[in-house]
Amino acid sequence: MPVKSPNDWDINLRPTSWDEYVGQEKVKNNLRISIDAAKKRGGTLEHVLFYGGSGLGKTSLAGIIAQEMGATLRTCAGPSMEKTGDLASLLTNLEEGDILFVDECHRIPKIVMESLYSALEDYTLHLILGRGPMARTMELRIPHFMLIGATTRLSLLPAPFRNRFGSIFQFSFYSQGEIEKILARSAQLLGAPIDPAAIRMIASRSRATPRIANRILKRVRDFALIQGNGTISPDTTERAFAFFEIDSWGLEQADRKLLEILMTTFKGGPAGIQALAAAMNEDQETVLDVLEPYLLQLGLVERTPKGRVATPLAYKHMGARAQDKMV
Repeated sequence: MPVKSPNDWDINLRPTSWDEYVGQEKVKNNLRISIDAAKKRGGTLEHVLFYGGSGLGKTSLAGIIAQEMGATLRTCAGPSMEKTGDLASLLTNLEEGDILFVDECHRIPKIVMESLYSALEDYTLHLILGRGPMARTMELRIPHFMLIGATTRLSLLPAPFRNRFGSIFQFSFYSQGEIEKILARSAQLLGAPIDPAAIRMIASRSRATPRIANRILKRVRDFALIQGNGTISPDTTERAFAFFEIDSWGLEQADRKLLEILMTTFKGGPAGIQALAAAMNEDQETVLDVLEPYLLQLGLVERTPKGRVATPLAYKHMGARAQDKMV
């Protein structure tokens, strides 16, 4: 069997139909009704906005929508649209009925986002050519298209932008059973023999997130190939977790570092997000979007008006006493 590149594995692991897409049932049911109605009308879907944590399946669901609608999916990232000209180039190259997927749309520059308003509502793009007394406005007609926006930071999107979406859906974390189904399918696609008990072990440490579950599965698969007989057994999985420093709650080195700094440097808190990120030498967005959501979900960290606070459960999990923060 030929060895495939990591990119090939990523593509193979993405679900391509409703049946393969596990979880987010409320979102799927709503979208199915909208898609069926659009097909009967012979029209396009209204613009849709997805928000939720990274790795919860927003991009995969956009691909399924395009397939169900028989449309071409164009993708781009919010930061890539640096100026209005980039937006104009992108929109004028769309065909009638195309679907444009914009990931991290909260990072679209303000001036570009404001130019997008008329495109979403009237399918026209107003451009200003020149400067000063010689400036003039040009109106470009663009094909009817559907925008699927995805963001991890809904609060950063201005109200005029949010109001132009026909539907807004929140993506939630996955249950243990849903993650197990995803892992079983992924292991089959990867051709990796795996014990059901090992699937449960990996699922319990995957942060309730499919992308992380698949990432851990690949790492354990490689460990089993080199340090075992190729089969992902419970024993091999446990040894792999110890090697990769993934603890029983799915916390990795960066998560434990955040808790340790919060409990030692800041004596348990409260600590502001800027100070906490600076002490960790991390970007604020990494702390907010990657590390903090899971720690909040587990009840290891609390948000207060004054900042982040480590809970007694965090001290218990990290093997420290709650009263140590008073030292």
